[in-house]
Amino acid sequence: MKDRIALVTGAGRGIGRATALELARHGARVAITARTQSQLTSVATEIESAGSQALAIAADLADRAAPRRIVDQVVATWGPIEVLVNNAGIGSSADLRPLVDFNDEFWDLTMEVNVRAPYLLTKLVLPAMIEAGWGRVINIASINARVAAMHGSAYAASKHALAGLTKATALEMAPHGITANAVCPGLTATEMNDRRIAHEAQRLETTIEQIERSASPMGRRMRPEEIASLAGYLASDGASGITGQLINVCGGRVMF
Repeated sequence: MKDRIALVTGAGRGIGRATALELARHGARVAITARTQSQLTSVATEIESAGSQALAIAADLADRAAPRRIVDQVVATWGPIEVLVNNAGIGSSADLRPLVDFNDEFWDLTMEVNVRAPYLLTKLVLPAMIEAGWGRVINIASINARVAAMHGSAYAASKHALAGLTKATALEMAPHGITANAVCPGLTATEMNDRRIAHEAQRLETTIEQIERSASPMGRRMRPEEIASLAGYLASDGASGITGQLINVCGGRVMF
């Protein structure tokens, strides 16, 4: 991936950070975006320490103008984006409620960040990918794109929508040398997921340690680096025949 131009959203921590570093290790120039500038600065330093180039862009993807501003800045600095990783998202742990009591404003915000922003970013980068005859769109979905979880209806609905967007992109872009795939993590050791398992421990009247042990048949949560390694492969030339797929990285939690 030497000198490929990549954009990773939600790259300040967790899976986004790990994915940005994975792409950098393979030689890509990596633009990173998130809301918190201090986190971006730290990740950019790590990317540069790996011998690659970084471009940090602070932005809130709930802002409808943000995707175009981000893409324009990357293009002006380096050129057209060749690898897009739509990782930024709002998790259910931000406002866990049963459906009958769900917060309508939180539903709307979840859809804006988890669905509309990837849609807009994908739409913005595709023309240059089509012209080049090469491109990679990698959406970080969730096993909740396949199965639901308690008290997270907006998250599950948004990830199912992202799965549909992935397949539609793959189908339309297949003749142009562009692939689109979704990585579907299971329970992963991130700050966002920490809040979710704390909620589950309270709801089920058990311990956080027990919830972690039951996170997968492997008896543990996934690590961000395990998600990132698959994203890195999907971004490579070696994955040119893989498109339209939802690939679980869940330690066997979702078998079928």
